[in-house]
Parts: sequence; C-alpha cells; structure tokens
Amino acid sequence: TRLETAVAYVGPAGLDCPMRTPQLALLQVFLLMFPDGVWPQPSSSPAGAVPTSLDLQPGTVGGTLQSSSEATATRPAMPGISTVVPTLVTPSAPGNRTVDLFPVLPICVCDLTPGACDINCCCDRDCYLLHPRTVFSFCLPGSVRSSSWVCVDNSLIFRSNSPFPSRVFMDSNGIRQFCVHVNNSKLNYFQKLQKVNATNFQALAAEFGGESFTSTFQTQSPLSFYRAGDPILTYFPKWSVISLLRQPAGVGAAGLCAESNPAGFLESKSTTCTRFFKNLASSCTLDSALNAASYYNFTVLKVPRGMTDPQNMEFQVPVILTSQANAPLLAGNTCQNVVSQVTYEIETNGTFGIQKVSVSLGQTNLTVEPGASLQQHFILHFRAFQQSTAASITSPRSGNPGYIVGKPLLALTGDVSYSMTLLRSQGNGSCSVNRHEVQFGVNAISGCKLRLKKADCSHLQQEIYQTLHGRPRPQHVAIFGNADPAQKGGWTRILNRHCNISAINCTSCCLIPVSLEIQVLWAYVGLLSNPQAHVSGVRFLYQCQSIRDSQQVTEVSLTTIVNFVDITQKPEPPRGQPKMDWKLPFDFFFPFRVAFSRGVSSQKCSVSPVLILCLLLLGVLNLETI
Repeated sequence: TRLETAVAYVGPAGLDCPMRTPQLALLQVFLLMFPDGVWPQPSSSPAGAVPTSLDLQPGTVGGTLQSSSEATATRPAMPGISTVVPTLVTPSAPGNRTVDLFPVLPICVCDLTPGACDINCCCDRDCYLLHPRTVFSFCLPGSVRSSSWVCVDNSLIFRSNSPFPSRVFMDSNGIRQFCVHVNNSKLNYFQKLQKVNATNFQALAAEFGGESFTSTFQTQSPLSFYRAGDPILTYFPKWSVISLLRQPAGVGAAGLCAESNPAGFLESKSTTCTRFFKNLASSCTLDSALNAASYYNFTVLKVPRGMTDPQNMEFQVPVILTSQANAPLLAGNTCQNVVSQVTYEIETNGTFGIQKVSVSLGQTNLTVEPGASLQQHFILHFRAFQQSTAASITSPRSGNPGYIVGKPLLALTGDVSYSMTLLRSQGNGSCSVNRHEVQFGVNAISGCKLRLKKADCSHLQQEIYQTLHGRPRPQHVAIFGNADPAQKGGWTRILNRHCNISAINCTSCCLIPVSLEIQVLWAYVGLLSNPQAHVSGVRFLYQCQSIRDSQQVTEVSLTTIVNFVDITQKPEPPRGQPKMDWKLPFDFFFPFRVAFSRGVSSQKCSVSPVLILCLLLLGVLNLETI
C-alpha cells in the first residue's frame, strides 16, 4: 500500500502578495493506491486455502493478519509519513455467539416423498440423520447450503468492520488471504449444470467416467452399514449360501426378464418383465420364478458386515409373508398359482441397517399352449423403521414446490391423485394393462394395437377412449409438483377436444378415436436465482377415423403423444452497475473564483490555486482508473 500526500499553500489574493505576511492554509490530499492485482475479488470457498488460527469475527479490532514473527518486523519508512506497526492481538468471538456457516435450508427442494426419507437428500428431515453424508454417497444439489467468500491480501486489512464472519486462509502459494463470508442467497438455490455437446462429450466422459460394471464382492472387508444404492445381501440357511436380493427387470424390445438385476438399498422402484415358455407343462412346477416359496425362503442380512458371520442370528432378518401363497399346480390344461406380482416392504433404520422385511405375492393361472407368456411385476418399497403405513403409502411429490424435469405429471380424479400415463405395448405389440408414466418436460410418443370385440359403436368408442387416456380418466392436473388433492385450487382442469361427428357424411359409419395428443403448457415463475416450474394448462386433443358398420375390424392401432410447451416470459435484463457520482462541498471553488477574478497583477499569486486544482483532478483520475 502506498500513501501519497500532496501539499499546497494558498495565500490571500492581492495586488502585492510578496509584501504581505501570508496566511498559509495546508490542504492535504491522501490517495490510497492499491497495487495491481490486490483489489478484493469475490470467490466461492477459497480453493486450496488452509485456515489459520487468526480468525476474525465481525467487529474485530486491530486485525492482526500477521504471525508473531511478522508483527515485530518494521515496514520501510516513507518520506513524510510515520510507519505504524500493528501489534499482535488474539481475536475472540463476541460473547458466546456462534456463527453457523451452514444453516438449515428454508426449502428442501429434493424432499419429494412425504413422511419418508429421499435418497441423497441431505436436508430431508424424515431421514432422522445427524450426519447424512455417512449414509448417502453424495448430497443432491440444493440440499446443502453453499458458501461465498470475498478475499483480499491480509496485509491490506488492519481493522475488520464487516457484519459477516471473517477468517484468514492460507492459499496454495503460502500467501495469507483475509476472507469475509458473505450471505449470498443466490448461491443456495439451483446450481448451474454443465452444458454437454458433441465437442465436449468425450472429454467429460473420460474425466468423470469410470468402469461400466464393477464386481459385486470386493476384496476389502465389508462395510459396517449399507449405503444408498448398495446391493442387499441375502442368506439361504438350507444351503449356507450368501446371495443378493434380486429385482428382475425387462431387457430388450420384448422386455425379457433379466434375473441378475440386484435391488438397491433405499431405492424404491418397480419393474416389469415378460417370460416366454417353450414347454409350460414342465416349467409350471420346475421353474423357481413361478414358485411363491422362492421369494421368501431366505433371510436378509441386516448390515453388510453380517456376511463375515452369516449364521449369527443377530445379522439375519426373516422375510415375512403377508399374503396367501400356494405352490404351483398343473391341473389339466392349466398351470395354477403362478406368481404374477412380488411386492417387498423393507424398513430401515439409518446406519443400523434393515430392521424388517415383508413380502406380498399376487398369483394367476396360465393356459398351457405353445408360445405361452407371463408378465411379472416386481415392486420394492423402503420406509423408515416404525413409520406409519398411512404415511408410507402417500404418493410422492414431483417437486417442492415446482415440477422437476423427469418426475411424473400428477393427475386428479375426484379426490384420488396419481400419475398420468401413456399407452404401453407388450412383446407382441398388443396394448398392455401396465402403462408408461408421463414425465414432466419429456416429450414422448407410444403406441399399441388394441384387439376389438364385437360391440355396437357407442361401446366401441367408450372402450377405445378408456384405453387412450387410461383408467380412471384424468380430470385435473397439478399446477405444482407438491399439490395437495384436498386443495382444489392447486389443480387445473383438463380441456378436451373431441372429434367432430357432424363433419362425417356417413350414416352407417362409426367414428372411433385412434390418437390422443396431450398438450401441456408450462412456465417458470419466481426468482431468477430459484425458478419454479408450474403447469399453466393441459388439453387432450383426439383424432378419429371412421369405419363402416359392415367392416369386420378385429384390431386398431392406437397412438398417444405428449408435448410440453414452455411459455415462460423472460424478464427484462438487469441494468448496468451504478456509477460514481462525485459531489463537492458548497462553494468549494471560492478561492479559485476570487483569484481568477482579479486583474493581471494578481496572476503572480495564481500558481497555488492552479497547482491545487491539478492535484485534485489527478487524484480523481487515479481513483477511476484503478
């Protein structure tokens, strides 16, 4: 820091200045000149900085930003300026007041499941975790508070008057930086994601990617507790075999069952797959996938370290059957009691692992015929230990409050809330009872073939309409992702545009719908730093075709389309930064006006005012260029 002093003498104006005793006025102009590169620069938490013991709290006096050895050193003296060496003073926090650099967030944007713990949501109070990072592999963006620091070289600071917490960091070059923690609310909302395109895709994949498949069992000792996404270990006492809890999933266009798909800890999800049988008569009683006992004749290890002593009953959790289940039976041309649905309810208790496991089974009958197939459903649901069942069955949110891209679009019929769905085809192309969920912000198209039964025109139209929009028929759509079914103001009515029957000039024709387009208008609202997506309106647009009553139509191709349209109105861009407005004291130029108003004889004494004016202008220019 360089301190410059400009001194000028001002004398009274007169015709004969040298003959009078001058009355001198001392005018000093102090200009604080910062060297290049030391101006305060804001930054996110100081990278590579190491905190020292010299932490300054708000209002610290005599900020000693030097060590004891540095404090005794003297600075080089400058001409005309006394050198002041700061003394070492140990800072102390005012009173017993503690500064919480990471306070609780006012809104938990990733809390999507009411009354249940959401994976990797470190601000979810339903997780009941003092240290979420010990269980979660990472914290979702927006679930932890970001911090902002403004740092300068500590040699420039002698007194801290900042109302925010301050601290001295040591950067990677060994230079101490005085940093002030700023409560910047804009940093505590959504973080800006990286833009991926064709040019940087390979570089990002190589930098952050890893092996696609990793070994299930590692050579190192097992963990003391499950982490989110870890495979769940099972133990078969009859054969003394350790295995994994499986959740078969569909693979390929036909959705064939992949048996090796493991269930992930705390990952509540459902899968559907199809099994084809060459000889159902022999597979009926021999295939373990059709036998109900294969889904509960084992125990679940409470924690991974239980695999070191699997026979210890302390680590074993039995699987409780909560529904009636009979063994498969081949009766004539029918295979009875085959498993069509498996639902696991798993209760967890943080780092204490799995506490309770229950399973309910659904069974059906299959006709023995060539090319017989079976569609199975596997559901896993995790909830906190001793949590009420009513809270666990509450439908999850699609945002809090605004919709999150990829989450289900919520629909309402009466007082029942559910996810809006699309058509889904089976392996043979026919329409399936199970349907695809409509994901917010994701345009989609799906189709299938519906086999028609002999019926009159009105019944045929009703059947096709129900197939297109699903059962029950959606009446309202949630405006925000956390809409409450009991609050009707949080839902918007769906507009319907049916086919124009009067446009057809055929009296013996039946007009049937063949396509449904779901048009969703949505927009961002709220702050630019924390935008929230909401639905403005939804319309069902049907397209129809006519068939004659005499035509023997056995099947019809149906199509559903979802189209999301962003109607966000962008605000005006922010104005420029404020500029300096220099104001001078009242009648500041009085000495100069008096001096220059005299005649030629006074020009001998006008050197001092001109010099003062030049120094002032020079100082102003220096401050503006720094």
